[in-house]
Amino acid sequence: MMKSRKPLLTVLAAGTLLFAGSLIAQQDLPTQAPPPPPTDTMPQPPPVPPTPPAPPPPAQSGMPATPPPAASTAVAPPTGQADTATMNTPAGELTVHSSMPPPPPAGPAPAFEQLSGGGKYISEDQASAYPLLANDFLYADHNRDGRISKSEYARWTTGK
Repeated sequence: MMKSRKPLLTVLAAGTLLFAGSLIAQQDLPTQAPPPPPTDTMPQPPPVPPTPPAPPPPAQSGMPATPPPAASTAVAPPTGQADTATMNTPAGELTVHSSMPPPPPAGPAPAFEQLSGGGKYISEDQASAYPLLANDFLYADHNRDGRISKSEYARWTTGK
């Protein structure tokens, strides 16, 4: 009778896989320093020389001379324009403008009948016609039923 070779082949395959795995793991370990990153192919712009400080104005009699301000890379925004900043970058001068949007005009609160469309309640969709009420809908809806009654609206408009 012939002996089965299946257990021998299983052990041989498992040993081969373990040996191959250890070889792969050894190849993943860095044996030397990583290669340096590739150099840029684009030429770098020449560095911008710092601007020399302006000479101080001549001192007037009785007034002490003040030293000139230190040079910096950021230029202060002009007076009255707190939402503008100018910076020197390697690519040139960069100006950033930013501001908050103006608040929506509020005006007096519209009549309950106008917002409710003649109904007994103001729904959340109907409240969107008046942005202040839409933003404050959960507070105005005192009983949390998803709609604003005439008494809730009156309470909300008086602030009580």
